[in-house]
Amino acid sequence: MQLRTLGKGRFETEWSQDKQLIEQAIRDCICARRIYDENEKLLTQGEHVDNLYLVDSGRISMGVTARNGKTFLLGTLECEQQLFGEMEFFTGYRCQMDIIPVEPVEVAIIDAQKLQRCLLEQPRLSLYFASAIAIDYQDTVEILSRRLLYPIAYNVAYDIYHQYLNDLPVDGFHKNYLEAERFATSDRVYRRAIKELENKGFIAKEKKGARILDLEGLRAFVEE
Repeated sequence: MQLRTLGKGRFETEWSQDKQLIEQAIRDCICARRIYDENEKLLTQGEHVDNLYLVDSGRISMGVTARNGKTFLLGTLECEQQLFGEMEFFTGYRCQMDIIPVEPVEVAIIDAQKLQRCLLEQPRLSLYFASAIAIDYQDTVEILSRRLLYPIAYNVAYDIYHQYLNDLPVDGFHKNYLEAERFATSDRVYRRAIKELENKGFIAKEKKGARILDLEGLRAFVEE
């Protein structure tokens, strides 16, 4: 979840009014700060979460690995006052995914016990946690549902088109094998999907990603 206002949601007006209160309450619970190196995990899938982590800026990746070794990467996120570990804070469950910086980031560590006392003393703040978590949850379910219910070529096309619109909640990777894991598939199947979109004349594959050749055709394919 983000500490900054999201510009959407039922309680957006109240959030905007209480913005400084929310930020100050979280920052009052900071117990330490440190730099995490590239690929050094903030949170590890399957482990207990003792603290929360606030990243004001920097890019991180999020992913899940199954027991059979298959990996699903949700994508990368450019952090803007991003808080991690908040869902586990409320549920007490083990961490659901690996949270990994893709570049060195400064992280503020939030004391969970202090935050718990803060929310009990100011229960109104829990309203904003609930709002932000609900938005993150629905964004994540939308991504997972689309990955499960549509063919790989459609998912890749959808992603390319919405990257162009700049309205995706998370970004992708530059390396093919990581992009393949973002679509929960193999590098070979991912490359085949890209080739299918090239053959349709929608895109051209380049070193830094896909370049759209036929925007209207791509849009029609995604929205049909």
